[in-house]
Amino acid sequence: MNNVEQIEYWNGARGEAWAAEQAARDRALGPFGEAALARARPRTGERVVDVGCGCGATALALAEAVGPGGAVLGIDVSTPMLTRARERAAALPHVRFLRADASAHPFEGGAALVFSRFGVMFFDDPGAAFGNLRRALAPGGRLVFACWRALEANGWLSVPWQAARAAVPDLPAPRSDGPGPMSLADEARVRGLLAAAGFSEIAIDAFDHPMPIGDGGGLDAAADEAITLGPTGRLLAGASDADRARARDAVRAALAPHVRDGAVRLPGSAWIVRARAA
Repeated sequence: MNNVEQIEYWNGARGEAWAAEQAARDRALGPFGEAALARARPRTGERVVDVGCGCGATALALAEAVGPGGAVLGIDVSTPMLTRARERAAALPHVRFLRADASAHPFEGGAALVFSRFGVMFFDDPGAAFGNLRRALAPGGRLVFACWRALEANGWLSVPWQAARAAVPDLPAPRSDGPGPMSLADEARVRGLLAAAGFSEIAIDAFDHPMPIGDGGGLDAAADEAITLGPTGRLLAGASDADRARARDAVRAALAPHVRDGAVRLPGSAWIVRARAA
């Protein structure tokens, strides 16, 4: 089975945490999702697939755009997050959620739009996954997604990572050749994957927006959150208590210069990718 590691990860402690922190995550990621939705331009009556829908924020926005005459399918591997998504959409009969791997799920086809806010970077085989998403679309259907750009363009991840790495030198470097937040950071690679999967009219634009860490709760909240995020969080998950504490102190010190009005914000940078099923 593909994506076994990711399925286990998002059904474990991190999936539970994301579901519990849904409101804060939506506040942080909302501007990126809104930018992608503006480019997707979902229309009344359309059938839409939301890949990696998580706790349902973008599925709800898509449902409002397509209206009761349309349909939204949110697909994700995380049971905790889908439970939260179903709670939020309970009054919307034209929205449904499915626990499945979008890289291999046998979609019925015919969708007008496949959309994703940061849900497409975690495939073991992105070429095969995008080919499967192509089959979910009607001819001429649209694919629109947001994915993170390079680590160095995302201070909200790179500043904590560099601080943790300096404090605990044995931490390995973050992976750039497998599933993870930065797996689609290379614009040329994204273009090649999509073209090979049967997409045309590929357009890729940068979208930058400050990313809050700690949801406005001050420096300590930001440090506590930062050591759970991205490459830092994944690698510290297996660290000793002593190494984790040392990394947290270093991350707190690195974030201190970025406190403004009680909140920590650092640069965030994504690609907004658009393509059409050939």
